[in-house]
Amino acid sequence: MKVLPQFTLCLALVVGGCSGQHLATTRKQADYFPPPESQGGWRKLDRPDDIRRLAGMDPAKLEDLKQWLLQSDDRPFAAVVIRHGYVVLEVVRDHSSIANTKDVKSCAKAICATVLAIASEESQHGKTPRRMTFDDPAFDFIPWAQPLSDPRKAQIKVKQLLNHTSGITPEGYWVANVQKWEYILGHGGDGKTASLYFDPGTTLEYSTHGLYHAALVCENVTGQPYDQYCTEHLLQPLGIEHWWFQILDGDAQHGRHASHTLGLPARELARIAYCMLHDGRWDQQQVIPRWFVEQTAAPTHNVTGVTKKSFGRDARSWSHGWELPALEGGEKGKEIPPDARYKPGSGGQLIGLVPSLDLVLTRQTGKSGEWAYEDYVRRAAAAVLPKQGAQ
Repeated sequence: MKVLPQFTLCLALVVGGCSGQHLATTRKQADYFPPPESQGGWRKLDRPDDIRRLAGMDPAKLEDLKQWLLQSDDRPFAAVVIRHGYVVLEVVRDHSSIANTKDVKSCAKAICATVLAIASEESQHGKTPRRMTFDDPAFDFIPWAQPLSDPRKAQIKVKQLLNHTSGITPEGYWVANVQKWEYILGHGGDGKTASLYFDPGTTLEYSTHGLYHAALVCENVTGQPYDQYCTEHLLQPLGIEHWWFQILDGDAQHGRHASHTLGLPARELARIAYCMLHDGRWDQQQVIPRWFVEQTAAPTHNVTGVTKKSFGRDARSWSHGWELPALEGGEKGKEIPPDARYKPGSGGQLIGLVPSLDLVLTRQTGKSGEWAYEDYVRRAAAAVLPKQGAQ
């Protein structure tokens, strides 16, 4: 039975690092972290001379990127490009980059993986009720799934929920993504969610249901619902002020829980990517574990080639929730820096970072459908001047 999602709407006013190989190139930028939007938010450059001198970006190419964004579709949207901590391009159409919290779609998968890394790190220091690593069996942390509807589920590792190698209900098999928890966990009487589609780790097929499971892992490890833990350990430390989470219902056995799905404005999405750019650090606090930032720079599985439900992308381009556009293969990955990480979401949502260029880019529409995600990254990277301007 399909059910409509229920949402919790949150509005709070709170005060609030690149991979190791690029740390030296960005350390001089590390002292700047934007205050919350209610206290001024991101610093922004509007004058071409400042954009060239302070951000090392080509104003003409940014103008071309602006026109490309406006012509790429007809959806309302907000898009932000940030270099050296400066907003160098902000394009909006019937939208707000600061307050519009429409669904970021699959960008939420990268955020969920990031939150699980925070929970894992905290668990190693005894700060959570249970200890968890990404190599642990995922269903040891999902008591609501007992008894297992497929014995192979016991083999699934936590990281396989994040990199789409779990075998859990891939996209495109006539199973809706917004369901009750008993159905998601294989107890709804439908073989399409009860049985795995392949043995864990043997291939890669994109799975939103896998990330639903990941949100439950977070809840069991931390003792807090996913939305509460994400808010307290990722959103608030970064000064994010506007968000909502999806809440899914279940029966008496399976309960009512937050899923990984959420909404964030484009400027707030950028804070998460900017924290990743600084090795997971925000000001003086290590918010995201550095090991997670480093691991997301490479595939986190052994599957290769274009698989059945990987959107035509080489499986090597999938990491812990995040994706590696340069490894997608064919024309998709051409002229994209090899260290780029991003997560596209249906309808033109995108959160991305390029550590070697000290570059962050986001886009949020709240809609669904195809969009030229790789082109956005390619064009933004191409707008970086060959030599950085004075800082």
